[in-house]
Amino acid sequence: MRYLRMIFVAVLALALLTVALANRQLVTVGLFPGQLDAYFGGGWAARMPLFLVILLSLLIGMLLGLVWEWMREAHLRQESARRAHELTRLEREVGGLRTTHAVPRDEVLAILDAPRRPAGTAAAPTATTPVTTNAPALVRR
Repeated sequence: MRYLRMIFVAVLALALLTVALANRQLVTVGLFPGQLDAYFGGGWAARMPLFLVILLSLLIGMLLGLVWEWMREAHLRQESARRAHELTRLEREVGGLRTTHAVPRDEVLAILDAPRRPAGTAAAPTATTPVTTNAPALVRR
C-alpha cells in the first residue's frame, strides 16, 4: 500500500510539473474588473505565471471546500459527542447496578460471574450461599 501511495504521489507531481512547464507565460490577475480598481485606491492587479494562478485557485478551492464541509458537519460532531457522553454515563450506571444488584441467585451464575483465576492456582475456600428455590423438595418414601 505504501508503494502504491508513493507511485500516486510521483504521478501527481509529474502531472503538476507538466502543467507548470506548459503554462509559464505571465498573466495579469486583477481583483476587480476593468477600471473599477481605480475607485478602490490603486492597482489591485499582479503579474504571475499562469501555472501559479491554476495551482493557487485549486488550493483556494480545496480550502474553501474543507471549511464548508467542516461547518456543514458541525451538528453531526456535536450529536456524536453528546451520544458518547450519554454512553459513558449509561456504562457507569450499568456497572454500578451490576455491583449492587447482581447477587447471584444460582450456583451456576455465581460460577460464571466469578473472576477467572490463572491456570495452576488453587481456588481459595469460600463459603457458598444456599440456593433457595420455589420448587418442592423431593422426598423419598
